[in-house]
Amino acid sequence: MSNKMKQEEIKTLRELIKDVNTAMLTTATEEGLVSRPMRTQQVEFDGDLWFFTKKETNKYDEIVQDQDVNVAYVGKSYVSVRGKAEIVEDLDKKKQLWSKAHETIMQTSYDDPNVILIKVKVEAAEYWEEGNFIKKVAFYYKRMTGQNSKATDINETIELD
Repeated sequence: MSNKMKQEEIKTLRELIKDVNTAMLTTATEEGLVSRPMRTQQVEFDGDLWFFTKKETNKYDEIVQDQDVNVAYVGKSYVSVRGKAEIVEDLDKKKQLWSKAHETIMQTSYDDPNVILIKVKVEAAEYWEEGNFIKKVAFYYKRMTGQNSKATDINETIELD
């Protein structure tokens, strides 16, 4: 069963994060939560976020153990995205997203078997507009389990089918 965010919500989230190059990716470990800066790949947001990394990293091991992640963006607004991460080793996708900047930063090429993509399927996103922290809007995917998140009294919640 495939869930899709409504086009309006996708457009809103796309606008909120489009100019923010670096996000904080949070994963779970046995000791607790760990966050680190990650460069978001510049593709038009369609409900998935993409990041490059290497297999020989803690985040790779953490995602293999627990796919629940959070991605935070700070730009014109504050955005918190909850989702499920998966490791993608598709050579065509890596080539599509690769740039010379990656080659410089990662000291390798896209066809290096140690280079992987992290794909985050967005389940929920909340944002706070700068200067107005009370205005808080949440977008929800219905989780595969059929559970819905409960709204707090300051949230406006939009349920998606």
